[in-house]
Amino acid sequence: MTRTQLAAVEGLFTLDSDEPRLIGGRARSRGSYFFPKALAGSDPACLGDEIEEVLLSRTGQLWSYTTGEYAPPAPYVIPGDEFKPYVVAAVRLAEENLVVLGQVVEGVSVEDLSVGMEMELVIDVLYSDEEHDYLVWKWSPTPMSENGDD
Repeated sequence: MTRTQLAAVEGLFTLDSDEPRLIGGRARSRGSYFFPKALAGSDPACLGDEIEEVLLSRTGQLWSYTTGEYAPPAPYVIPGDEFKPYVVAAVRLAEENLVVLGQVVEGVSVEDLSVGMEMELVIDVLYSDEEHDYLVWKWSPTPMSENGDD
């Protein structure tokens, strides 16, 4: 039986497996970008500004990275029997001048990463139950970066 694919948290990204995009916000008069869109209300400079929904860039440069040595809060679910450390990346989207944090795809370690390398947004399974695959966005080195051509 095929599982239905659902976002683990709705409204943060598109479910397009070929070209997923984060769903952000942009203040019309100031041009400031936000992710998630709901954070626009936390910037006093944008109070009263109209916030439009926008699809953010799919690629950016690795700004920082680290390992997560503890289980994060919900909606994270430990896949498998026990928790395993994971890699987190902060990726700067050049067009939006916005840094977005996210988990790195499985199989990529901190030793595989370097600040400035090109990263791309992908959709991956966070966890599954009998009927559903619950999806999240993750960052993955682009093929050129993996080959050392960045």
